[in-house]
Amino acid sequence: NMVADDVPEGVDEHGNVEIRTHGTPKTGNNAALDHVAIGENLGMMDFEVAAKVAGTRFVVQKAGIARLQRALAQFMLDTHTTEHGYTEIDPPLLVNSDVMYGTTQLPKFRDDQFETTDGRWLIPTAEVVLTNLVREQILDENEMPIRLVAMTPCFRKEAGSAGRDTRGIIRQHQFYKVEMVSIVPPEKSEAEHLRMTACAENILKKLDLPFRTIVLCSGDMGFAARKTYDIEVWVPSQEKFREISSCSNCGDIQSRRMKTRFKRAGAKDTEFVHTLNGSGVAVGRALVAGMENYYDPTDGGIFVPDVLKPYMGGLTKIVKEV
Repeated sequence: NMVADDVPEGVDEHGNVEIRTHGTPKTGNNAALDHVAIGENLGMMDFEVAAKVAGTRFVVQKAGIARLQRALAQFMLDTHTTEHGYTEIDPPLLVNSDVMYGTTQLPKFRDDQFETTDGRWLIPTAEVVLTNLVREQILDENEMPIRLVAMTPCFRKEAGSAGRDTRGIIRQHQFYKVEMVSIVPPEKSEAEHLRMTACAENILKKLDLPFRTIVLCSGDMGFAARKTYDIEVWVPSQEKFREISSCSNCGDIQSRRMKTRFKRAGAKDTEFVHTLNGSGVAVGRALVAGMENYYDPTDGGIFVPDVLKPYMGGLTKIVKEV
């Protein structure tokens, strides 16, 4: 894609620019055990069993931690649908090659995808389906903005990440993610980009997790993006921020591939829509941040964030089962 004029120049992540931060990170003696140690000590994360049944980069989660992950996903969906104006979608998890091409996963990222024996693909993100719901359509201007959200499993080979994040659930072949997609006229995509990023930030604010927001430089952006904001959550055991959401304005690169246009009132010609996508947010990484930031070293338990207590049946703390 063509990079937006206000994107900072740079060759890699060192050229990214921090825009804002929220919360106070736990550091030094306040830092927690990592999520693997916390989960295994509680008897609620089992990587050995997962490796026996599926191989590396998988986990079996149990009891309180399994419920905490489910609570996170439900909370995110409820917030985006009731407060942020997104429509929830329950999409297919298998798609055809045309759909993967439409949102630019193919052909460039073919090696990172799981292909089935009948030529379909396991989705790497719900963006693939949500964006393609308007493929080969001519929309009326008054139908937009279209704002969609979904919580799905995502599947990635992680072909380019050999040796990276091999411990724990930061980078897995299968993970859950809440994904937002917007379809808007070209002149409204910049404002929609800011709005979408704020929606993702609001999730972390409600969870009271420290984070920072950065704008990616030209050399660190994805293939399809005109401009990208990344949100990075604080991971105490690593004492650094890690990506938990990436919100991108893709301009019309996807709509050209999908043949998605719109017509303005009274206009004769059609125009390509602009598409945007963003994590709202990655559920597994929110689980990691929640486990570590809410860890209680006195008994090895995990305090439940206030906004999640209704989803946890009023449970205030996850402790080892006797």
